[in-house]
Amino acid sequence: MEIILMLIVAYLLGAIPSGVIIGKLFFHTDIRQAGSGNIGTTNTYRVLGPTAGTIVMAMDILKGTLAAAQPALFHLPVNALLIGLGAIVGHTFSIFIGFKGGKAVATSAGILLAYNWHFFLIASAIMFTLVYLTSMVSVASMTSLTLVSLIAIFYYQDWILSVIAVILTIFIFYRHRTNIKRILAGTESLVHFGLGWRHYQRKQ
Repeated sequence: MEIILMLIVAYLLGAIPSGVIIGKLFFHTDIRQAGSGNIGTTNTYRVLGPTAGTIVMAMDILKGTLAAAQPALFHLPVNALLIGLGAIVGHTFSIFIGFKGGKAVATSAGILLAYNWHFFLIASAIMFTLVYLTSMVSVASMTSLTLVSLIAIFYYQDWILSVIAVILTIFIFYRHRTNIKRILAGTESLVHFGLGWRHYQRKQ
């Protein structure tokens, strides 16, 4: 019963549509009707600016962290990663916005923060480095998850972490399938900083 309750709480936490809330509350904008239509950090940053984007990213990370921290908070012998998966389902299929949602990259990072904060710092460093090098969050997200999976398998040798990391990597690639098409076509959107953005500006 405790596991079911934690999964329900994790789902409801993950289902909180941070981008929609911030957009409507402070900018009178429905983020789903602007930019790419995604409710996550990248589209929020693109449409509402870096402050809003950073707040949404922090909120989405926090959702995953709180969800995965439940076993520790209630002193229950349940793997935090397994409970955290409820937040990913909630973020991706939110009951509050018609069972639609984001791509769950930040929420996945939040789960990792609750499970292994050292690994979270490594994963964050990889992610932000790749964003700076490519100026494409989609490429950085997919590459980061791939590298995180490899590190989990070959360095940490944690089989639960490894299996979930691989599953999440496949899921993230699937959620980015339209981005992959745009990357191959050379039409993927860039964030307005980093080496990729500078290279693009020099070509104009």
